[in-house]
Amino acid sequence: LFLDRSDAVELPVKFVPRHAGCYHCQILLKSSRDVRVYEIECVVNTAHAEAQLEFVTPAYQAVVQDIPINNMSRRDWTVEAILEGQGFYGPPLIHVGLGETALYPLMFKPIAEC
Repeated sequence: LFLDRSDAVELPVKFVPRHAGCYHCQILLKSSRDVRVYEIECVVNTAHAEAQLEFVTPAYQAVVQDIPINNMSRRDWTVEAILEGQGFYGPPLIHVGLGETALYPLMFKPIAEC
């Protein structure tokens, strides 16, 4: 079944969350010949998050910083890490269960003074 644009009906929805998190909603549309239920899931992140890490360690000695990854959704996450820069190490993937906080161990091991 293909509908052209003239058959489409816009349904504006305004969503004003108070906090970060996962919000679920059902929209029930009824007519004399049809009943439809649409499920909507909105994931709201905190406002622009920015962080800076400073590592201080003697050359050739490793330092590890555990970075918390908080999963407030209703699904398990597999998070992929892409590390750039010489001397940084960490697992390529970590699993964060729903409602859990996992720690990502970011290691810096300089091979020279820098």
